[in-house]
Amino acid sequence: MAVKLRLKRMGRRHRPFFRINAIDARTPRDGRILEKLGHYDPIEKDPAKQIVLNRERAEYWLSIGAVPSDTVSQILLRQGIKHKYAEEKAKSRAQAKAIARTKGKFFTKAEKIASEKKAEAKVKEAEEKAKTEAEAAKQAEEKAKAEAEAAKKAEAESKAEVKAKEAEEKANAEAKAAKKAEEKAKAAKEAEAESEAEVKAKDVEEKANAEAATAKKAEAKVKEAEEKAKTEAEAEVKTKEIKEKAEAVKKTEEKAKVEAEAIKEAETKAGAEEKAEAEPEVAEEEAEQEEDKAEEEAEANAEAKEEENPNEEEKE
Repeated sequence: MAVKLRLKRMGRRHRPFFRINAIDARTPRDGRILEKLGHYDPIEKDPAKQIVLNRERAEYWLSIGAVPSDTVSQILLRQGIKHKYAEEKAKSRAQAKAIARTKGKFFTKAEKIASEKKAEAKVKEAEEKAKTEAEAAKQAEEKAKAEAEAAKKAEAESKAEVKAKEAEEKANAEAKAAKKAEEKAKAAKEAEAESEAEVKAKDVEEKANAEAATAKKAEAKVKEAEEKAKTEAEAEVKTKEIKEKAEAVKKTEEKAKVEAEAIKEAETKAGAEEKAEAEPEVAEEEAEQEEDKAEEEAEANAEAKEEENPNEEEKE
């Protein structure tokens, strides 16, 4: 009969407890046991109390050929019980490990996972290294570009400053030249205005003198008429008429004076308008025409009065 040393699960859910039993290899896990050798409590915190084992009976069953399971074999080795099955398993495990190594394969899943992790770590390191190198190259390129752009910008700014200075100097020179030209033009305009004002003043004086002469002539005529009236002295009516005529002549003279003053004002206004860029020659001609008309009207009035006087004398 083949005997095995294996564990039997006891306890409840989330609270496992195992018994170490000697059992027939053909019976199921929870089947009939041959002998209870101890128990194993994995939840016990004290390592000395985790395993309780009947050492003598365990060595007995091993001596008669009982084969322990892997877990029981580990428990026995922890208790210091060496057996041939553990040594044989260690040898076979070492041989299998050596064969796997010669073939370049992994012996256990843990080794496979560890190698995969190492490979992943190497790949990550390589990726990170490449990434850092790429970032460094990119930063260096960006730095070079920034430096080149800064140099171009500085050069452009220096050129712009030089051009701005030249333009400013040119503008200052042009402004000075324009100012000088403006001053010259202003002086020329002032000289022209002064000369025009002098000419106009002379014209006005001449016209005033002519009007004064005409007024004197009219006064002389009035005096002559008065003298005639006095010498005649034939009738009061005649003298009265003569006086009335003289008064009418005075009125006409005053009217002529008023018209002359109006003409003077028109001339002054025309001079102001001429200063404001009016046409001077046309205004002067119109003023002269108005003066001539006024003189002609005054002379006509005087002649008409003279003609009326002899008619009145005849009537008398």
